[in-house]
Amino acid sequence: MAFDATFYAFVGLILFLALIAYLKVPAMMAKGLDARAEKIQNELAEAKRLREEAQHLLAEYQRKRKDAEAEAASIVAAAEREASLLTAEAKQKTEEYVTRRTALSEQKIKQAEADAINAVRAAAVDLAVAAAEKVIAAKADATTGKALFDNAISEVKTRLN
Repeated sequence: MAFDATFYAFVGLILFLALIAYLKVPAMMAKGLDARAEKIQNELAEAKRLREEAQHLLAEYQRKRKDAEAEAASIVAAAEREASLLTAEAKQKTEEYVTRRTALSEQKIKQAEADAINAVRAAAVDLAVAAAEKVIAAKADATTGKALFDNAISEVKTRLN
């Protein structure tokens, strides 16, 4: 039998495989692969847990956002109601003020009319008295004056009794 290079390559291959088997390289590779697979599985589980937590937080924030929007809408609605109430109240107060001022102005106008009428009457009476004095002075002589005086005294006596 002749030992050529192919034989020695074959023997070297067998020795190499025996050495690998003796040193338990496949077991070490399997352990390494198993450890890596377990590490990847743990990372996937952690990623899944983090994703679920993120979805939970997202749902919670969306709920809080909806609650905040609802609260903002209720605040806006309350502000609109209050503004309309204040507007109505201001309008009512303005109308009442205008009514009061109108009534007060009408009362002042009536008072001014009454004062003017009284002033005209007083002036007319004064004018009538002055005219009567002039007429009486022009027509009156001593006998007429004595007769008027006597008549006035008798009238006063009858009224006092």
